[in-house]
Amino acid sequence: MKKLLVFSCILIGMITSAQTNRFFYEYKFIPDINDKTDIKTEMMYLDIDKNGSSYYSRDKYIADSTQKADLEKQIKAFSGSININKREKPGQVSYRVTKSYPDFKTYLFRNISSDSYKIKEDKKPEWKIQSEKQKIGEYTAQKATTSFGGREWIAWFASDLPFQDGPYTFYGLPGLIVKIEDTTGSHVMTLVGNKVLQSSKTEDKELSLPENIKLFGMGGKEIEVTKDQFKKAWKAYVNDPTKNMREMMMKNDGNTKMVFKTKTADGKEISDPNQVFREMEKRTKEGLAKNNNPIEPDLVN
Repeated sequence: MKKLLVFSCILIGMITSAQTNRFFYEYKFIPDINDKTDIKTEMMYLDIDKNGSSYYSRDKYIADSTQKADLEKQIKAFSGSININKREKPGQVSYRVTKSYPDFKTYLFRNISSDSYKIKEDKKPEWKIQSEKQKIGEYTAQKATTSFGGREWIAWFASDLPFQDGPYTFYGLPGLIVKIEDTTGSHVMTLVGNKVLQSSKTEDKELSLPENIKLFGMGGKEIEVTKDQFKKAWKAYVNDPTKNMREMMMKNDGNTKMVFKTKTADGKEISDPNQVFREMEKRTKEGLAKNNNPIEPDLVN
């Protein structure tokens, strides 16, 4: 990762389709409001080219790419079954955000169980720019504030970086947002580096699966929804976390073999569907209880 410097090639990258400006953000967050000592850290990418930007987790991108390569290898040598192994570092942040230029049409991509959602952001950030300035890394940054998603946010933007963009769904300031945090200190995103990629990132191609093979949570197109529609789907999931899996099993046509396996907290492997569903529901609800401090409370509460 390069030290933060302003290069002329960054400006060139805005008009050259073969270049992408990648900005590295250190994202620190507290998932459980009842345990403020447990601070998680994730390295996030903000890739900017002439068409727009994409914000996503580095670890999740690497894990997904590795898993996809493994699946493609298994599909090529298909022997009747496919094995999906859990990655050691799958990434703690599963969502991603895209913005298209010049209108800054913004979408948040999130999963609920096996379904993938494309959530349209219909509100433009309303900023109050302050006169206060401070040094953030190598840059002299100016303060701005906004209300978003059920939180109050403080942002610092650098006019030296000529991008009206920033991490997550934030944009619209006269310079790149180099740091943003909510007023409780629960979510902090800080620019720590950048580099120029000489070729644009290609779109991921959908896996072509053998006939009668379905992978839970993989494949298919995103369901485009409003925030209210997503919130409704989220509440249904919280009330019944294994509904999608049960429905998939009920649709079994007799020609497709479905095997559900998981391990209990003591490491015991179970394969009876009813036991698996009970264990997964228990585990999901425990996880939700410990992840009660989301970046956008209004989206899930």
